[in-house]
Amino acid sequence: MELPLVGLGTWELRGDECAEVVETAIELGYRHIDTAHVYQNHRQIKRAIEGFDRKQLYITSKIALEEQVDPKNPEKSVPKACESALEELGTDYLDLYLIHCPHPIFPLEKIFPLFEKLVDQGKILKAGVSNCNIHYLEDLRKAGLKPFANQVEFHPYLNQRELLDYCNSHQIKLISYRSFGKGKLLKEEPLFETIGEKYHKTGAQVILRWLIEKGIPVIPKASSKNHLKENLDIFDFSLTQVEMKKIENLHVNKRFCRPEDPVHKY
Repeated sequence: MELPLVGLGTWELRGDECAEVVETAIELGYRHIDTAHVYQNHRQIKRAIEGFDRKQLYITSKIALEEQVDPKNPEKSVPKACESALEELGTDYLDLYLIHCPHPIFPLEKIFPLFEKLVDQGKILKAGVSNCNIHYLEDLRKAGLKPFANQVEFHPYLNQRELLDYCNSHQIKLISYRSFGKGKLLKEEPLFETIGEKYHKTGAQVILRWLIEKGIPVIPKASSKNHLKENLDIFDFSLTQVEMKKIENLHVNKRFCRPEDPVHKY
């Protein structure tokens, strides 16, 4: 299954709420479910997807190197972490498995080949990275390694043009998380609502449309049925070049990821 343009992010979704949200999302038509070891919701997602055709789902998880990998024995701990994810999610394979964030004591050029072995074994279908800038991607390229995807914070206030161009030129799929800047873009910037009025869409839908028109898959988190529907309902309109340019010009290099989050320190 190809990576869907719109998926469901599950950061901070836990317990029964997580299971209910994922189940509702699937009923509405979502097929990409994004999770991670540090989200601690694998088992709740398992509950939600039980009974659904696994081949119709695209499941992504991420491994936090400093939490799941033993620096003295990554050859054993990486596959062990993957097996743990598979067991917790109740699946035989992951569609995409990402290195959650680079870490100074885990050189990517030594860790990533362990992910490629998981691909060879059929445990994962694609191997990728997250939170990697061009420097890290170049280290991988020079080592003869190419991730399928790079999941990063990307939105109008953090329009990482050079990174997107690099990923596109090297056939690496860039995936946007925190597409709304934790909701602050919608509160701070009236342009999205102004554009949305023209198409009878919300500001959030305008942001998501801007991203997918740039060829960037998105994984916005939502917990209400209305917001789940809203995030999926972005395929019946297109932005003009002028509107795309106005949004492009909002870039101020502003991040909303908390630097104290372990997976974002480096």
